[in-house]
Amino acid sequence: MAQIGIRFYQSLNDFLAPGLGDTEIIYNLERKASIKDMIESFNVPHPEVERIVVNGIAVDFNYTVRDGDHIEVFPAGENFNGIPVLQLRVALSLPPLFLVDSNLGRLARYLRLLGFDCLYRNDYDDGAMAKIACEQQRVVLTRDRSLLKRRIIVHGYFVRADRPKIQTREVLKRFALYSLIRPLTRCTQCNGILIGTGKKLIEHRLEPLTRQHYDKFLICPECDRIYWQGSHSMRIKQLLDEFIDEKS
Repeated sequence: MAQIGIRFYQSLNDFLAPGLGDTEIIYNLERKASIKDMIESFNVPHPEVERIVVNGIAVDFNYTVRDGDHIEVFPAGENFNGIPVLQLRVALSLPPLFLVDSNLGRLARYLRLLGFDCLYRNDYDDGAMAKIACEQQRVVLTRDRSLLKRRIIVHGYFVRADRPKIQTREVLKRFALYSLIRPLTRCTQCNGILIGTGKKLIEHRLEPLTRQHYDKFLICPECDRIYWQGSHSMRIKQLLDEFIDEKS
């Protein structure tokens, strides 16, 4: 039987059982195991991990745990000054592409409102989500730990907050998205990229008052939804200001 010590740092403690956070956990290992399996046995999904250090040396997820190992596990999005570096995964594209779990529909709409490519459907099962995330190199946003533990998922994040507005700010901060925000460039309904359209091309679809008072319109080429700066625009502007302000 092998005995190891393992410590999780900073936000990774969110996943641990009470009493195990911020301390070295002594663990008796009864079988051969990769460090990825060891980490996830403590309910920490591998996409949340950014650095792994064993006995002072950086390792990847394929490292096989050995008797006497002292393991340190660090989260993504933290300060790594002085920590040995070994990339665990390919870098994210910028801006990142998101895939949002079915229980986070409002978060998906908010991210689209801010201009981010955000794939969402309420009928995806876990297997389909993992496959899409792998094939399209998307970041999975979810509150389901078991989904994030699927081996083929490379990038993912467990959303901590319950309220959609706070969830949105949480994702903006975690992935440093503030400089990449492009408001009102995507359809909040289907994720299509909005394009300008002439009023004459769509005026037959407008209500009389809209046709009378507005001249500038956007349209989604995917779902054909029309957008204009109507009476709701002030509420949307306030919402955007709330998200864009990093101090909110």
